[in-house]
Amino acid sequence: MTAKPWGGVFSEATDERVEAFTESVSYDQRLAALDIRGSIAHARMLAAVGVLTGDERHQIEAGLSAIGAEIAAGTFVFRRELEDVHMNVERALVERIGDVGRKLHTGRSRNDQVSTDLKMWCRDEIDRLVGLLEDLQRAFVGRCSQDEGVIIPGYTHLQRAQPVLAGHYWLAYCEKLERDRGRLLDCRGRLNLLPLGAAALAGTSIPIDRQHVADALGFDGVTANSLDTSSDRDFAIELASALSLIAVHLSGWAEEWVLWSTTEFGFLKPPQQFCTGSSIMPQKINPDVLELIRGKSARVIGALQSLLVLAKGLPLAYNRDLQEDKERLFDAVDTVRGCLELAAPLVAGAELRREQIAARLEAGYLDATTLMEHLISRGVPQRTAHELIGTLVRTAMQRGVPLSGLPLDAFQEAHADLDESVYDVLGAQRAIEAMRSLGSTHPDMVRSQAAAWRARLKME
Repeated sequence: MTAKPWGGVFSEATDERVEAFTESVSYDQRLAALDIRGSIAHARMLAAVGVLTGDERHQIEAGLSAIGAEIAAGTFVFRRELEDVHMNVERALVERIGDVGRKLHTGRSRNDQVSTDLKMWCRDEIDRLVGLLEDLQRAFVGRCSQDEGVIIPGYTHLQRAQPVLAGHYWLAYCEKLERDRGRLLDCRGRLNLLPLGAAALAGTSIPIDRQHVADALGFDGVTANSLDTSSDRDFAIELASALSLIAVHLSGWAEEWVLWSTTEFGFLKPPQQFCTGSSIMPQKINPDVLELIRGKSARVIGALQSLLVLAKGLPLAYNRDLQEDKERLFDAVDTVRGCLELAAPLVAGAELRREQIAARLEAGYLDATTLMEHLISRGVPQRTAHELIGTLVRTAMQRGVPLSGLPLDAFQEAHADLDESVYDVLGAQRAIEAMRSLGSTHPDMVRSQAAAWRARLKME
């Protein structure tokens, strides 16, 4: 019975099947370094308020540091019967320094301890993810100069719509990733309040100094309500939500590039080091990394759903259900991190098939909207202009020519105000140059936006 830190009231040993069912040390041991860091800060605070002597604090800190070194070296043995990383570290400390180690848990509970460790882990992972998002943004921005002047079809409903500069396309993903980065930083700001000191649910009668620990661990302040603190997993759910949106953005990008790399599209050649072959078809070069990035979005979204369902019916305060948060959150972070680590070099190493794109660029009447707006500029109502250009497109389709291939009399038959200036807005290049609105695909707009991104990402 002495193996259980809570076992004093029990007269019977825990069933081995229960130990196997309830343990979390098999996965929460990844929090060990943070748990030790938090415990050292807690011990220093206990010494500062007079609960520990200076010598006791020194013994505890030295013991924890030695345990941390063993864990880092891979020589520490985690014991399942001790349930979690927190009890494994504490028991190892007691075995090293005796009863002084038993004083470490004064003024705290595992409830606030695990929340503290998990918040510190989330904070560190957010910082890593933000850096990886910026790496991917730099890869997209780098493509703007590499592919300057290249025009590609833009799509709606997966049908050709209007021409856009390749740089405009690259920067579209920078915007998505910037929102992702902002969500992560917002989440970091909200979670960065110290739970430690809330204890089990009601606080503690020990004269602790929570702000002392918050300052030592880099928290912006302390949580305000102990009852809320011990049950709160909003920060984990919010992080999973932000991760899900990142995964959705990566999945959409991957889907586009899978399509673009097909013979049918022929727009893109992914770097071969990010592709695999077929075990039976010798000619195959498959975009498997892109497909897996697309597929792995499912497990990230699934983690968010699991966390929401986990938390939806829990009464205040702590419930053991919350042990189930970590595997889902760990997996979601690991998955998104892995996708981002591959995405940046994949973007940088891909090749646009310029000749194939240019050969079919005028197909699909990408300049029809620009021609409609040319007519609007002559005073024709939008709905009327839309209908007139629709009839011209139909005529061009019937003749098998682009709009620029229609003779002037065809335009004038559609509307008397159309003269030879109509040819000044036809074709993909002229359609691009006709754009005027802020945020459009006009070459000057794209160059300006790319320069702004290079400055923001410190690429110059």
